[in-house]
Amino acid sequence: MTLAPAPRARTSTHLSTDHDFPGDSVPNTITAARDIRPAAPSAGVLTPLGLTESRLADTGFWGLRARVNADATLTHCLDWQERAGWLANFDAVAAGEDGATRNGREFSDSEAYKLLEAYCWENATHPSDELEAVIRSLTARIAAAQASDGYLNTNFDRPGGAARYTDLEWGHELYNYGHLLQAAVARIRTHGDDDELVTLARRVADHVCDTFGDDGIRSVCGHPEIEVGLMEFARATGEERYREQARLFIERRGHGVLADIEWGRSYYQDDIPVREATVLRGHAVRALYLAASVVDLAVETDDAELLAIAETQWENTVARRTYVTGGMGSHHQDEAFGDDFVLPSDRAYCESCAGIASVMFSWRLLLATGKARYADLIERTLFNIVATAPSEDGRSFFYSNTLHRRSPGAATDPDVQSKRADSSQRAAWFDVSCCPNNLARTFASLGGYLATADASGVQIHQFADAVIDVPLEAGRLVVELATRYPDDGEIALTVRSAPGAAATIAVRVPEWAAGATLEVDGVASPVEPGYASVTRDFAEGDVIVLRLPLDVRIVRADARIDAVNGQVAVERGPLVYALESVDLPAGAHVDDVVVDPSSVPRIEGDVIVLDGALETAADGHWPYGSDVGAAERVPLAVPLVPYHRWAERGPATMRIWLRTA
Repeated sequence: MTLAPAPRARTSTHLSTDHDFPGDSVPNTITAARDIRPAAPSAGVLTPLGLTESRLADTGFWGLRARVNADATLTHCLDWQERAGWLANFDAVAAGEDGATRNGREFSDSEAYKLLEAYCWENATHPSDELEAVIRSLTARIAAAQASDGYLNTNFDRPGGAARYTDLEWGHELYNYGHLLQAAVARIRTHGDDDELVTLARRVADHVCDTFGDDGIRSVCGHPEIEVGLMEFARATGEERYREQARLFIERRGHGVLADIEWGRSYYQDDIPVREATVLRGHAVRALYLAASVVDLAVETDDAELLAIAETQWENTVARRTYVTGGMGSHHQDEAFGDDFVLPSDRAYCESCAGIASVMFSWRLLLATGKARYADLIERTLFNIVATAPSEDGRSFFYSNTLHRRSPGAATDPDVQSKRADSSQRAAWFDVSCCPNNLARTFASLGGYLATADASGVQIHQFADAVIDVPLEAGRLVVELATRYPDDGEIALTVRSAPGAAATIAVRVPEWAAGATLEVDGVASPVEPGYASVTRDFAEGDVIVLRLPLDVRIVRADARIDAVNGQVAVERGPLVYALESVDLPAGAHVDDVVVDPSSVPRIEGDVIVLDGALETAADGHWPYGSDVGAAERVPLAVPLVPYHRWAERGPATMRIWLRTA
């Protein structure tokens, strides 16, 4: 579709909408100073922007959360890692001590690396001597623990302990390395490669290649992550050897190289070769990290078949194994995907790390293909998993993100290290604190997921207060984004600097936004889901306004999702809503509430109110029979809050999928 708003005197204006962003895979040539990007593929339909090119403001939904991350979460994580003794593990190795007093799980080293990555990204957008001092201090402690051959681990290879690489199923040595390499990538792209962190990471990567190459140990790590770390480190350093080692790990997986376990080899994706798998399975974080690396490999080797396989896995996983929140993983016992359409609300796991890994996977597919559906899932996951996991003050976190809480639980002690996965309340720290540190690095690099570019201009995928600065061949195109999204559906794009030649500004129209309009030169035209593009010779002060309808949507699930048959969920814009018992009459439980899905929703601030009732039924001696179900109903206005705000007001029962009257 091509529409023609009133033309300006200096040029014609073309407005077009496409379901996906058109284009072929081309080399990515648009780079920022030091290429400050979490992922930097060498080719693709779209080119990611650096954190100083796509700069998140300190205001708005995401800007405020990024500032809380910088001001509170980073220090919180650093303090807890000291307090829990996880950083002291490196000091103990450097001192030659045995591992008898080692603290934390076998993968606790990785938490130091994730946090180090977060500090590097934050230091790029808000540089300070204090941030730099933390980076250098952490790096020095880690480097002191590295062996002469590059091996680095605080759990294995210590006096009186297990030898290195004797437990590839559970040891996480290579997994830890993957996060170290990603931290080193952040350092290279924000500081340069003449740095101690980069040096020690090169020694690790060389050690991995020497140890696990064709002539070495022909196995893989029980937890995928080294693959995506090696792929990005290869991009950052230009060393093809690292990419080749990632390829070896990816191609080996699925051939039974790891020992079988009670949950089966699918737990760590060693049951089916990558090229034969049609859906993600097993441990959700493992599966998603692996999938992200598969996209990286496909792009870097121009393997269209492998990219199509990754797309098929994404399509089938989203269609059959993903929650309405974007969460992934329905099993608690193995933190894993369930079978198709097995998505129970009360037993939903939806690990916060799985949400982050999902964003990583979808982002790479978006860059490679330009397809809007990947950006749509990123938005859903960011607003309903990533934004839900941390508390408003950035000092407590959900490990898992349930959709139905049957018991209110108890408030957590901010000074106690909690057992993981209990979603009754956010906790300050966990025995397994992968999620807080993963969230820290994600929020620190969030600006890098807002927009992309190509030779013709810029593409806006996520909506936040930000400045997008793209160096095109004809000159810089600077666009300022201003919005109250998701509270308001208006996103204003103001040109602050124009390149002096025709350019294109494209903006995503979410899949749910039927009835959206795009205003150019004061003329609003309807645009359909996908990407709406404006091509013209822009001038400073030009304004484009995208208006998204934020009507309340009552949604039902595929009938094959037995767990929520006969129930509805409520959405508005990108947000999923939830019912909390703190908003009900005293003593009422969310499971006693029914709603009338035909009633007209009322919007009161960020609360949605539906007509419904509070049910009370007498218990019988047997809960089955032809006449079971009769209950007294008292009319009730049912208030629903954005899911990301649940549990901020103390212990409560909660549910997203609501019974209907």
